[in-house]
Amino acid sequence: MNIRTLTMAALLIAIGVVTAHTIVIPAGVAKAFPMQHAINVIAAMLLGTPMAVVIAFMISLLRNLLGTGSLLAFPGSIFGALLAGFLFQKTGRPLLTMLGEIVGTSLLGALAAFPLAAYVMGFEGAWLFFILPFGISSASGAVIGVFVMGALCKSKAINLRKGGCLK
Repeated sequence: MNIRTLTMAALLIAIGVVTAHTIVIPAGVAKAFPMQHAINVIAAMLLGTPMAVVIAFMISLLRNLLGTGSLLAFPGSIFGALLAGFLFQKTGRPLLTMLGEIVGTSLLGALAAFPLAAYVMGFEGAWLFFILPFGISSASGAVIGVFVMGALCKSKAINLRKGGCLK
């Protein structure tokens, strides 16, 4: 791992923590923070799967330590980053990366969040309850992330190895 990768990761973590509350969408018991998901998509495309997962974990951890996050941020963000990174690595296609973020968060993250919410947070709702709020958050954030990456590619500020810039 080189200094450029570490610097970019630190920058994305800082942006994720600072912008976490710039856009908030109330969605049932959870609040939708789309900037986390935008960062996941950007990290997956710029730095790859392992770093995207580390960045998602660190943003969730810092937000919880600062009192601005919820324990539900962990499963939601980590599974989204994992699937987004995996799909971008395999296909190089931004739209599939966006889909990976949405499915990873709204389905896998929601399923992983239920035991956490039930046993740690005392939530007594149905497990399906998390799919819609996580889906709203991840879909809006994934779209933001793809648009940001598209703008960066168009301005030639970045050049993705896999040709993942939108045409």
